Amino acid sequence: MEAGIRNYLVVTGGYWAFTVTDGAIRMLVVLYFHLLGYSPFEVAMLFLFYEFFGIVTNLVGGWLGARIGLNLTMHIGMAMQVVALLMLTVPDAWLSVAYVMAAQALSGIAKDLNKMSAKASVKTLAGSGSESRLFKWVAVLTGSKNALKGAGFFVGAALLEWIGFRGALAILAGTLFAVLILTAILLPSGVGKMKAKPKFTQVFSNRAEINWLAAARFFLFGSRDAWFVVGLPVFLYSALGWDFTAVGAFLALWVIGYGFVQASAPRLVRHSHHGQGPGGGTARRWAFVLAVFPAGIALALRQGWDPATVLIVGLVLFGIVFAINSAVHSYLILAYSDFDKVSMNVGFYYMANAGGRLAGTVLSGWAYQTQGLEGCLWWSAGFVLAAALLSFKLPEASTGKKESAVV
Repeated sequence: MEAGIRNYLVVTGGYWAFTVTDGAIRMLVVLYFHLLGYSPFEVAMLFLFYEFFGIVTNLVGGWLGARIGLNLTMHIGMAMQVVALLMLTVPDAWLSVAYVMAAQALSGIAKDLNKMSAKASVKTLAGSGSESRLFKWVAVLTGSKNALKGAGFFVGAALLEWIGFRGALAILAGTLFAVLILTAILLPSGVGKMKAKPKFTQVFSNRAEINWLAAARFFLFGSRDAWFVVGLPVFLYSALGWDFTAVGAFLALWVIGYGFVQASAPRLVRHSHHGQGPGGGTARRWAFVLAVFPAGIALALRQGWDPATVLIVGLVLFGIVFAINSAVHSYLILAYSDFDKVSMNVGFYYMANAGGRLAGTVLSGWAYQTQGLEGCLWWSAGFVLAAALLSFKLPEASTGKKESAVV
């Protein structure tokens, strides 16, 4: 088997294992702390640092990966997740809001170190002159991650019911530690490591297309979370009368389906011939298509159509088009990046992604409280339009240097 393909499969397997624990720990924390009597606001606060530290980690993580190698930053992320899982196995008396927020902060850092490392590694493992393969590889990696995060929701809930909170955490920590050891043995050292040690100021890209793409990514993911994080689940529970299990199962299935669509994006997107992937025009067109759906759902709800049908159908269609948008963006950041700066560019880009998620999460709570679900949807549509307009600045073809400067 070609070495690049073998290493790609090892990176993907490690990313999969981490992602299952990421989805599982979120479900475990939500359900268990609800059982402990935490208010909805307190449960939401538990994840505040998880999202905030994603911004910081992506900024620092790309620079760190360029200095010490992407495989090492990936394994640091895995080790931190093991520690975060074990931190929550302490007695209930220790599980204060501050303590759990600290554990979730560690988990957030771990998640973004692992994600940045895995996705940046794909650029170096795919090799030069293979843009079509790069698009396929990053789409499969990203799509499978989202499908497995949804599966992690089920794993966390099932383990909680079968063996309890602490037993579930112990199994997840032990499994991830075993994967850490295995991937450390199988992967070559120094993937993505720059020959010259970069300065921290170099994490801020001086490439215009990367800055425009990061700005578009901020609004793209802000558009999803502006209604998906708080507004949608609260509406399903309070307005439609769904129970917690139904809400959780529906959202988990949406994430899994979203992941499958994302992995299939290369077959769904028409891209240029001669081995080239999609360009800025593709991102722009799909963003304009996406804006139709939150606006259409809001209008349908305003007209008094059956809200359950509108939301189920609308969310499915939104998820399909959003997944294609996300896959195109994930390809473009790698295509635009030079080999020797890929980790820093990916880190900068996912810092914008994390910022959009944080902004969308806060906006979702505020908009739902003041304007209802329709308000959340109109904010979502506005964010998508912003992403589409920013995409006019994206070039049509990849511009990253083809020569490798990594060791």
